[in-house]
Amino acid sequence: MNAQLTLLQAARWRPLEMAFWVLAFASPYVLAQHALIINEIAIVALFAVSLDLILGYTGIVSLGHAAFLGFGAYTAALFAKHIHPDPLLGLLVGTACATVLGAVCSFSIMRGTDLTRLMVTLGTALILLELANKWDDLTGGADGLQGVMMAPLLGRFEFDLMGQVAAWYSLSVLLLLFALARRLVQAPLGATLKAVRDNRLRAMAIGIPVTSRLSVVYTVSACIAGASGALLAQTTGFASLDVFALERSADVMLMLAIGGVGWLYGGIAGAVAFKLMYDVIANITPQYWTFWMGLFLVVLVLVGRERLIRPWTWFSATRKEGQS
Repeated sequence: MNAQLTLLQAARWRPLEMAFWVLAFASPYVLAQHALIINEIAIVALFAVSLDLILGYTGIVSLGHAAFLGFGAYTAALFAKHIHPDPLLGLLVGTACATVLGAVCSFSIMRGTDLTRLMVTLGTALILLELANKWDDLTGGADGLQGVMMAPLLGRFEFDLMGQVAAWYSLSVLLLLFALARRLVQAPLGATLKAVRDNRLRAMAIGIPVTSRLSVVYTVSACIAGASGALLAQTTGFASLDVFALERSADVMLMLAIGGVGWLYGGIAGAVAFKLMYDVIANITPQYWTFWMGLFLVVLVLVGRERLIRPWTWFSATRKEGQS
């Protein structure tokens, strides 16, 4: 009974969470001149949330998570260009195709060590990259898939040059899939995933179906990553080979390193910090922005994220004591 109450309390949306999402949806209007970067942050945040599901909650390390991002992007772009330009329909198709790919690839991460999973996931992304490069008649090859035109969202809202509609569209999908992931990890399934992450042999010994749990969470993670790829192609009108590149997978790992793994808001916080730092530093020193990013990560590791958030942790603990 106590465990059920704990899960119910953890699943409730807190006022600070709701305030965060209200501010997020207000940002394209308040910061209209920065709507394009808000759209980019929403997309990469969704991608980071998808990786945190498997890295933070099951301990599956992946260097090829961009495979699902790229597959969703190319599928949505091809669907819009050759079949139907409706963005919601294209989003569903891109997400569904990435989900199927994730279900197929989930069998490849069941066995072996972390190093084996690293190589298998990386190899999957490289295979898709080479296929997209060779099938240039379909994908555009090294030139990318250009001329992707989207119909108005819900038949009414045109994708404007300022990027406001795109930002609200991406934020809506982010909130919907974030709520899905949040519900997943706060459910009893999430508790079993953490047990598998901490000790797989012990989880098997107490009767947890480890294989099916890993397969489910990997498929859901691929689904969310495919949705972020579809959003990327739809809001930019372009899909190129770099969506499969190792840099995409490495960048999202850096976002989780900044924001923290094992809590879904870590992916969002890391995405915001990473994109803002990139935008600011690249404008100042475009040739050396990676140096400053690396220096920030070194400081983060040396200082420790716990020390940076200690004032907020102390405030929250004090507030809870006062309420009790």
